[in-house]
Amino acid sequence: MNINFKKTWMVAAIAVSLAACSKPTDPATVTDSKNAPDAPAAKADFPLSSKPPSLTISEGTPINVRTQTELSTKSVKTGDTFTATLAEPITVEGKVVAPRGARVEGRVVNSDPGGRVKGLAIISVRLTRLDVGGRQIAINTGTVARKAHATKKKDAAKIGIGAGVGAAIGAIAGGGQGAAIGAASGGAAGTGLVLATHGDPAVVPAESVLTFKLTAPVTVEPT
Repeated sequence: MNINFKKTWMVAAIAVSLAACSKPTDPATVTDSKNAPDAPAAKADFPLSSKPPSLTISEGTPINVRTQTELSTKSVKTGDTFTATLAEPITVEGKVVAPRGARVEGRVVNSDPGGRVKGLAIISVRLTRLDVGGRQIAINTGTVARKAHATKKKDAAKIGIGAGVGAAIGAIAGGGQGAAIGAASGGAAGTGLVLATHGDPAVVPAESVLTFKLTAPVTVEPT
């Protein structure tokens, strides 16, 4: 009797266990990964691109440079290049684009030695390149010109000296009349000397500070 009871109890226990295992899972306790909403993407604390924006130097911006060598109509020709350095930094929106001392390149636009017939000597120059962080940036600027000083007093002195020398020679050769003839011929010789020679050259001394203005905007890309 006891054996039958034990068998019956074991069968009942097994049946209860099987029923518990086959019980459907509560859908409220299960999360379907396919139907779960996507988690919001984390926001970066800094821009994806840390590259600074480009800067544009506006048309009309003054560029002050200091020449490194003398530029003279006696020594340079039209088309020659020259170098200078920035006398003041170039800034855009408070940011330094090119520091003081940055290298600048320019070109001689006109080198005219002049003369007595053509007039005073004149030299004009402009800037063509700006060094920014080791890169050569092409720029366009207006020209800066320098004229030679007038030489009227020097010319008059040359003519006077020629006339005086001619008069002295004429007086020795032929008295008063010879002196008059000598003075005239000496003065003519002096005039010929002035016409045959150039006047003073136009010069831009070394270490001169020149101010140019941009004639077109320049965009500088960040390094």
